[in-house]
Amino acid sequence: MQTSGNYQPVPIGFTVPSAPPSYEEATFHHPPYPPLHQGMDAKNMSNPPYIVQPVPMQPPVTVQTVYVQQAMTLYDRPVQMCCRSCNSMITTRLEYSSGALAWLSCGGLCLLGCIGGCCLIPFCIDSLKDVDHYCPNCHALLGSYKRI
Repeated sequence: MQTSGNYQPVPIGFTVPSAPPSYEEATFHHPPYPPLHQGMDAKNMSNPPYIVQPVPMQPPVTVQTVYVQQAMTLYDRPVQMCCRSCNSMITTRLEYSSGALAWLSCGGLCLLGCIGGCCLIPFCIDSLKDVDHYCPNCHALLGSYKRI
């Protein structure tokens, strides 16, 4: 069988849909309730039971105030701040520890020929060490300042 133009043959097993419903069929409104049975009339029907559900009690609203403390930028000098641990206003206590800058300075002095103990001088200078800030009351670590 040869086809011409845009016509394509109907595949086997395919059913052609019927015509759309008429206006009367499309606009016919079904009754909202099923019809009454033969043995029942409107007088004998009882109302459906109402189910009363208890209204849930809402818990009382509690307001919680949150104080957000800004991050302090710590340097190599004492800072006045509120301690996060004991909540008292303090001036931090400083402790110095040898950090990367002290070790690099020591290595640099060794490369320059300061071998006779002079290369250990950076470990005696506080401005080359890292700084830890502590609370003087509760001794909590509040932060550190790293040179490198």
